[in-house]
Amino acid sequence: MDMNEIKEIFFQECEEQLAELESGLLKMNDGDRDPETVNAVFRAVHSIKGGAGAFGLDDLVAFAHVFETTLDCVRSNKLEPNQDVLKVMLKSADVLADLTNAARDGGSVDESRSRGLVKELEALANGEMPSPSASVEAPAPRAAAKAAPAPTPKPTDDSGFQPVPFSFDDFGGEGDAGDMPTYEVIFKPRYELYSKGNDATLLLRDLSRLGEMTIYCNTDDLPGLEELDPEGAYFFWNVTIKTDKGEDAIRTVFEFAEWDCELTVKPVEEARADATSNDELPMVPVPFDLSILDETGATEEVSASDARAEETAAAVAAAETASNVTQMVAARVEKKESAAAAAAAASAAAQNNAAGAGQTIRVDLDRVDRLINLVGELVINQAMLSQSVIENDTTGTSSINMGLEELQQLTREIQDSVMAIRAQPVKPVFQRMSRIVREIADMTGKSIRLITEGENTEVDKTVIDKLAEPLTHMIRNAVDHGIETPEKRAAAGKNTEGTVRLTAKHRSGRILIELADDGAGINREKVRQKAIDNDLIPADSNLSDEEIDNLIFLPGFSTADKISDISGRGVGMDVVKRSIQALGGRINITSKPGHGSVFTMSLPLTLAVLDGMVVTVAGQTLVVPLTAIVETLQPEAAAIHSFGANHRLISIRNSFCPLVDVGRILNFRATQANPVEGVALLVESEGGGQRALMVDAIQGQRQVVIKSLEANYTHVPGIAAATILGDGRVALILDVDAVVGASRGQSLKAEMSLAAVG
Repeated sequence: MDMNEIKEIFFQECEEQLAELESGLLKMNDGDRDPETVNAVFRAVHSIKGGAGAFGLDDLVAFAHVFETTLDCVRSNKLEPNQDVLKVMLKSADVLADLTNAARDGGSVDESRSRGLVKELEALANGEMPSPSASVEAPAPRAAAKAAPAPTPKPTDDSGFQPVPFSFDDFGGEGDAGDMPTYEVIFKPRYELYSKGNDATLLLRDLSRLGEMTIYCNTDDLPGLEELDPEGAYFFWNVTIKTDKGEDAIRTVFEFAEWDCELTVKPVEEARADATSNDELPMVPVPFDLSILDETGATEEVSASDARAEETAAAVAAAETASNVTQMVAARVEKKESAAAAAAAASAAAQNNAAGAGQTIRVDLDRVDRLINLVGELVINQAMLSQSVIENDTTGTSSINMGLEELQQLTREIQDSVMAIRAQPVKPVFQRMSRIVREIADMTGKSIRLITEGENTEVDKTVIDKLAEPLTHMIRNAVDHGIETPEKRAAAGKNTEGTVRLTAKHRSGRILIELADDGAGINREKVRQKAIDNDLIPADSNLSDEEIDNLIFLPGFSTADKISDISGRGVGMDVVKRSIQALGGRINITSKPGHGSVFTMSLPLTLAVLDGMVVTVAGQTLVVPLTAIVETLQPEAAAIHSFGANHRLISIRNSFCPLVDVGRILNFRATQANPVEGVALLVESEGGGQRALMVDAIQGQRQVVIKSLEANYTHVPGIAAATILGDGRVALILDVDAVVGASRGQSLKAEMSLAAVG
């Protein structure tokens, strides 16, 4: 594994940490004050900072450091996470994501915005945190310290190795400790602690904030230079600390590293009693002072009583502050790449263990796609084999037939299992929308809350990847056009804070995504007039409310009074409809003036396979998606009723349903067929209720592999895709919603032209 692969793993982990960060901040914004939520937020930023430091991403490390410091104030109850504070933190999470993406893709970040947020974060922290932390971050002391001359270290042996001088500021707490309880802490890191990007120095720094502290370093396990392992952990610390925070507060400092170290915390009286009863010789530790390293990893002079103490302090700093000086040590032993690989692998394992998740592996998406394609071919070949055996074996009881049935079941299980690999929750896409809401709300001066539901609803990754663009346009439209300004909402008797609700759920083998807002709804008169002014419809058009609502999907349509960074150029909602149609889905609108609008998208769970009913229409073979079929009927003459010149109804259980001749709609035949001689499929479309689709015959139910018709040929009105049957013939997959729409008077050609605009 080369460094590029290791770095890519780091960025993949960053995506997960950023999602965890935003999720936690949104929970806190909704009033969640659970310490675990706060810790999860802090842990996400800390993990990104640690990994970024290993790869020398200085801008990302610097911003994450300030962000982490402010979050630490919240974690230690020194800063109340009110709405104003969380607003800054949500913006900081956005900038952290931008910096991560810039580091990954080589882009740039708005420096003025990031600098402004750094000042805001520092202001929040400085207003609540004690003075020691603030003084540490001040640039003046660091500059002065760098100017101080450092002593020239002496070689320790003939190898030419020289201990590196490091400086450590005072870790002791300020003020009078008085008669506070005293604890003895023994902190012994394992090598795993450093390989995961943790830093013993930072842990001890955090511990020092609890009270007055004295530190001793034990060097008994330090080997000779020739046996020194740069990835090893040879030192441990005895700490005596006076604090009124209690033992739990001390253990909390090490909570993210407790599984990678040996930690003992006892009241000093108990610790001394244990030492007295111990028959072993007492340890003679080496005292030294620790400092807080600056962002660049620069250090200052450390004084020692003799050369041994100086070498010890240098070795401690070099070996123990791995996140800051790993590159220096690794260069000396020519193990930089292997150390980084171990760090990345251990970090991934630690995060999985910490989250309590099941064991997982990362697989390149191209490999999964190839596997799905191969399984699709397996399904086709299994169908061909079954067809061949059926044509040549009329007994139906042979061992070959039995084996084929087992093969069919096995193929179906393989198909389902492979498709489950690609199933992903819609949560990442939904979380991205929260940032868009915040940005557009700030630009428009509106107060808006995004509520998400069904984030764990799973759908094929291909569908998820293509959802971001249409959802982005819809969110922008809802915030800019749908939600009123606070003044207008107050005048209408509404809450000044608008609400946008994003919901995902499964229904009948498809996924429904709803975007609802409690805004003003669609101004149908304004929409109709805009469409007339733009020559999109004739002035004398008599349109229903539903048809007027759907005018917003026409290319070039916009109701914005002026062009802005958000809208007004006539692009957006037509892109939404085109994107949804490209996914084999449909989008519908319901709006109530003064109360808001609801956009409903219906999408297939997968773009690879579907269960379908194979039918014959005018000599053509079609596949009707099984999820759209309610039941099949054999029409009787008494149940058929004429309605007008060209329409017919079928009576089903004391109700009437329009009868649609599929062959006539698709122009497979010039005249309507006799329904008594065919079969009726009662279907339910997404926006048009129930219809009875008339076909000539049913061949059977099969699982078919979806092949894109547009990618391999061109768009065909009324046809969603194509497939290959067991006999090798190509069959067309019916677009049920388009056929139902055509039965209501909508033109299939018009539908095609809308979908093809681009």
